[in-house]
Amino acid sequence: MLRLQNIILEMVARGDDLPETARRLCLEVEAIVPDTACSILTVDAAGLLHPLAAPSLPTGYSLALDGLLIGPSVGSCGTAAFLGADVEVRDIRTDPLWSDYRELVDQLEYSACWSTPIRDGKEQVIGTFAFYYQGHRGPTKLERDIVEACVHLCVLAFERRDRVEERERLARIDGLTGLANRNGFNAALDALDCSQPGAWALLAIDLDNLKMVNDTFGHHAGDILLREVAHRMADAAAPDRTFRIGGDEFAIIVQSPAALQDLETMAYGLLDRLSPPVRSLGHSLYPRATIGGAIVSEADPLPHSVRLNADHSLYHAKETGRGGFVRYWRGLGMAITQRLSAIQEVGAAIREGRIKAYYQPVVRLDTAEIVGVEALCRMITPDGKVQTAGEFHEAMSDVDIAQAITDIMLDNVANDVRHWLDEGIAFQHVGVNISSADLHRSIPIHEYLSACFVKANVPLKHLIVEVTEGVYLDDRDDNVGAKIAQMRHHGLKVALDDFGTGFASLTHLLTVPVDIIKIDRSFVAGLKMGSPSAAIVEGLTSIAQKLDIRLLAEGIETESQARHLLTLGCRIGQGFLYSPAVSRSEMSKLLRLYAQGSGACRSIGAFRRHSPAEMSEVQVAGNEL
Repeated sequence: MLRLQNIILEMVARGDDLPETARRLCLEVEAIVPDTACSILTVDAAGLLHPLAAPSLPTGYSLALDGLLIGPSVGSCGTAAFLGADVEVRDIRTDPLWSDYRELVDQLEYSACWSTPIRDGKEQVIGTFAFYYQGHRGPTKLERDIVEACVHLCVLAFERRDRVEERERLARIDGLTGLANRNGFNAALDALDCSQPGAWALLAIDLDNLKMVNDTFGHHAGDILLREVAHRMADAAAPDRTFRIGGDEFAIIVQSPAALQDLETMAYGLLDRLSPPVRSLGHSLYPRATIGGAIVSEADPLPHSVRLNADHSLYHAKETGRGGFVRYWRGLGMAITQRLSAIQEVGAAIREGRIKAYYQPVVRLDTAEIVGVEALCRMITPDGKVQTAGEFHEAMSDVDIAQAITDIMLDNVANDVRHWLDEGIAFQHVGVNISSADLHRSIPIHEYLSACFVKANVPLKHLIVEVTEGVYLDDRDDNVGAKIAQMRHHGLKVALDDFGTGFASLTHLLTVPVDIIKIDRSFVAGLKMGSPSAAIVEGLTSIAQKLDIRLLAEGIETESQARHLLTLGCRIGQGFLYSPAVSRSEMSKLLRLYAQGSGACRSIGAFRRHSPAEMSEVQVAGNEL
């Protein structure tokens, strides 16, 4: 007995596999008590039996017991587990406890069975230990002593198994939300069958506004938001499994046929389920998420490749329209690679000082006098080529890049304006475009802009803040209108750029007014008598006058376009008819010649026809405004 105990205790201490420990226990007991067979069964939380070890019993017999529900007449072991007491059956072929299992009994060489329940520290039955006898008998005094010791050893082995499983479970469970964590996700992903295309899909999900909630209301509020989002997500995705990968990242492994058939519907249903506000510490928090999805296919048969595709889709969704869903398509990875390459190239240009401000004049259409300029971003390549912003626009989707570009542009523009003022040039204003990323800076946008110009000792009356239509109508950011109003309240003029390229509505101008509307070049290009473009420009002119908003036409390339705009009531414009975007030095020359008040320019044609010597130094930098 001492040898038996030492062997099993050593196995438990080493952390040996539970089935192997139980098997060794049975074999050691059978060596002490010949002509017997030992059996150890476990009982799960649902009351189902599962074979753990029975080395001397037929394998088919043990397997037949797996999943049996314990009860008052389920053989010796099932009954002992149900009653929580020893059950002694001296003739298993005639005893009523075995009446439902006659076919199983026929497999046995044994005639009797004595079973003892195994209890945990809470007195819950967690298993049974049984002796099978070849003769019609019950247990001896020695056998009772052996079983008493073995039951104790089993409890120790079970408890160690449970502690290991609990540690493993906790290692795979997110403590905040109760969802499976990154470890659990990786294990689940590795276990998926990739041999059948379309058998499963993966949704990668980002909670978009967690950082804002943490920064505004504190991390406790963020935790409340995360727990509620996790609950809603798991509930909406069931029976498919939801995981919290970390921070604001979640994932869902989709296997249910209905969801696989229409992944987009599932994704948008999930977004709808997340959208209602969450109450936290007296505040209403509005969950916002973005989803990317990918499905296992012949072209991407590995879990890693599907996960990478889902991540690519999520990245693309966040860059092109947060709050939506993008499903992976062939070529998306290449597009993202190109975008990352563009980000790297622009990042290098920022570090090496190759981002420059170029300027295009804004003129009065009736006199062609320069009344202002628009600052346009240009990148100088290592070989000296000047690239327009349109040639590296993919990099601008990166928040850090976009904000760094604005920092450089404002610094250059403010210093250039200071230079012009110091030179005594009749300078009026400069338009500078700001991005959505700029509106999400940690300080109010008007304070940021003011600080940039105050540092260069340039009055803010010379600055016009240009906001593109896409940023102006960003319905995913309720604060855009408030920030525009805040800028105007602090004396900044705001221009709505590229008007007409998206879905702008004039009704927005009632709630989010601006000072200037810049008519997109596409309307100017289509100008002719009776054309839809002419009708729109004419109507817009009338409305703008009544709202006290100035109009500025972009992309003017011919004198006929300029004259037509004048007849329609638009008096300010810019375009290649007058000048492309040029460097500060070239803009200085143009301002000295043609700035309003200089008296040098009095006709539309005169501005275009300055001397070849003057124009030879003007470098055309592209067709983007």
